[in-house]
Amino acid sequence: MAHTFTDLLYHCVFSTKERRPFIDGDLLPELTRVLGGIIRDRKGQLLECNAMPDHIHLLVVFHPTISVSDMLKAIKAGATNWVHSRFGKTRAFAWQEGFSGFTVSYSDKDAVASYIRGQQMHHQKQTFEEEFIELLQREGISLESYDPRFIFG
Repeated sequence: MAHTFTDLLYHCVFSTKERRPFIDGDLLPELTRVLGGIIRDRKGQLLECNAMPDHIHLLVVFHPTISVSDMLKAIKAGATNWVHSRFGKTRAFAWQEGFSGFTVSYSDKDAVASYIRGQQMHHQKQTFEEEFIELLQREGISLESYDPRFIFG
C-alpha cells in the first residue's frame, strides 16, 4: 500500500500528583488550549478534554509515529512547564507518574466524548477510584492484574 491510513483514538486518564486538587475551573480552559497545542505540535488532535480537580480525561488522536507513552510524557511535561511558567511558585502543580490509555473505536468516539464531557455530573455519584476501577473492568482488565496500592497510592 502506497499510503498509510490510521485513526488512532485514545481515551487517556491521569491524575495529579498525590491526587491533589490542582485543576480548578479557572485553570481548565487555558490548560485545555495548552494541551491541544502540545498534541497538535506532534501531529495529533485533542477531541475532548475535561477534568476534575484531581484528574483529567482526554479523547485524542495520536500520529502513528509517536508512541502513547512518549505522547503522554510530552503532554504532562509541557502542561507542567506551562503551569509553572504562568503561575510561578504560587501554584504547586505536578502530575502522577503513570497514566492510562484505552483505545477507542471510531464508532464509540461520540459516546466516549460524551462520557468525558459529563465528568462533573458523573462524580457527584462516584469517586475517582470507583470510576477508574470501572474503566479497567470495562476494558477487560481483571482485578487480579493490578494492585490498587500502586494505582491509588
